[in-house]
Amino acid sequence: MLTRKQLDLLDFINKRLQSDGVPPSFDEMKDALDLRSKSGIHRLITALEERGFIRRLAHRARAIEIVKLPEALEKRTGFTPRVIEGSRPSAPSHAAPEASPVDTGNSATLPLMGRIAAGVPIEAISHAETSVSVPGGMVSGAAHHYALEVRGDSMIDAGINDGDIVVIRETQTADNGDIVVALVEGHEATLKRFRRKGGAIALEAANPAYETRLFRGDQVRVQGKLVGLIRTY
Repeated sequence: MLTRKQLDLLDFINKRLQSDGVPPSFDEMKDALDLRSKSGIHRLITALEERGFIRRLAHRARAIEIVKLPEALEKRTGFTPRVIEGSRPSAPSHAAPEASPVDTGNSATLPLMGRIAAGVPIEAISHAETSVSVPGGMVSGAAHHYALEVRGDSMIDAGINDGDIVVIRETQTADNGDIVVALVEGHEATLKRFRRKGGAIALEAANPAYETRLFRGDQVRVQGKLVGLIRTY
């Protein structure tokens, strides 16, 4: 689910790519959307990238590629989604926790609720798509747990990569520094590091390419806390 401004910007970038072969500059985007500053465009670009609609290429000016479009824009433009191959930075060796032996004789089956990036519609994780087996030690205690597939690289410096499965324990509370599934403004779920700053809540990415997002306390509701990670090679 995109906001009107996000959809308008995505449409504008796509049209410029189709007509000129290069994306518009931030100044052109700002003027097209009638925004006061380029910081607003930066936030929109970050949101679109987090949701998997665009990709920015490192070390190249004005390098934006369209990965996919919402159905409404696809029908209007005839755009065909494609997978863009390319490298992305690996997580620093100190960021990923050491692997622990898996006790295959003691496992639990969790609902795999869908995919989560650094911002996807909550509907995408509200119904179980399938199930996944996890080590029993990840789900100790009486709390309910579920699993999500990670899309994107916004948490790579925390050792969480694209395609990983995260195990989430349902809770409505979190301590500073916890990695949580947070519901933002009632409709957007995101996997981020949680910080409370006075009456505000900061949701921090673990990738310097993404900005920290700051919200009022009443705009964010914790849906669960990260307790485990499964990676397939």
